[in-house]
Amino acid sequence: MSVDMRTFLAHVELANPITTAAGCASSGRELAQFFDLHRLGALTTRSITMAPRAGRPTPRMAETPSGMLNAVGLQGPGIEAFLERELPWLAQRGIKTIVSIGGGTVAEYSELARRLADAPGVTALEVNLSCPNIEDRGRIFAREGSAAAEVIASVRSIMRYDVPVVAKLAPDVADIVSVARACVDAGADALSMINNPLGMAIDTEALRPSLAAVTGGLSGPAILPLAVRCVWQVHAALPGVPLIGIGGVMSGRDAFQLVLAGACVVGVGTALFHDPYACLRIERELEDLLRARGFQRLADAVGLAHRPPGSAPRHLLVDTGESAP
Repeated sequence: MSVDMRTFLAHVELANPITTAAGCASSGRELAQFFDLHRLGALTTRSITMAPRAGRPTPRMAETPSGMLNAVGLQGPGIEAFLERELPWLAQRGIKTIVSIGGGTVAEYSELARRLADAPGVTALEVNLSCPNIEDRGRIFAREGSAAAEVIASVRSIMRYDVPVVAKLAPDVADIVSVARACVDAGADALSMINNPLGMAIDTEALRPSLAAVTGGLSGPAILPLAVRCVWQVHAALPGVPLIGIGGVMSGRDAFQLVLAGACVVGVGTALFHDPYACLRIERELEDLLRARGFQRLADAVGLAHRPPGSAPRHLLVDTGESAP
């Protein structure tokens, strides 16, 4: 018996729930050497910025127990090169593409949205809110609901309404639900969580921080429980909002946890650094788990852990994004 693995990110149908996490597959060309990108639910690009960025100084990656630290610094060619070379390459192949954007001011996010609003090939827009707000003493947008909402409202007012706007949230906050609610109230069609929590390691041989930037984002299996907790809390508070669950997904069982917590899409990141086929393997393992437990549709498992044993499945309504009783 096959399982219907289709899912919806707002009104956009995906063939399966697996996507790449921003920054872990560049803009797809590298993974295309290994498999047909159409086998992904969607490909999420690295976070695109207005100007080219060389990234932070090296060393900017360090292995940690059950994960790794990175301080790459949104390295990339900038929006001009992305629109000229990278997005057309994906669009010509019909790859469903979630474009991630990052900026240091609300105006930068707005301009990125304006440049992408009429660009062909944009399936959804993920707004990376874990960037420092250079106009507010470097505070991270994602750490305050009002700052995050201002960015989302600006982007949503510019972006075409047939393109879902996805707010990417960080776990380094006192109350992720309040930030999530502020983003939804400002117009976010879906939420992506979690971005990497901040961590640090010290090289005990060199007697110095392992990263040149001192701190960096922690990823890998160590953060899966944190991601599951955040998805659980936000789904409980906002059950009608589509969620992309990201963080420490190394297997189909990990993905299944996020689905049961409330994610309808699952992002795979760090696993790709040692296994370029990880997305395909995880999607296959997830389908096997669903089949073994008697599920005919992925949709019937989304958020199931919230419901009392024996209760009827609660389906997400595609046309409104609201939850049916």
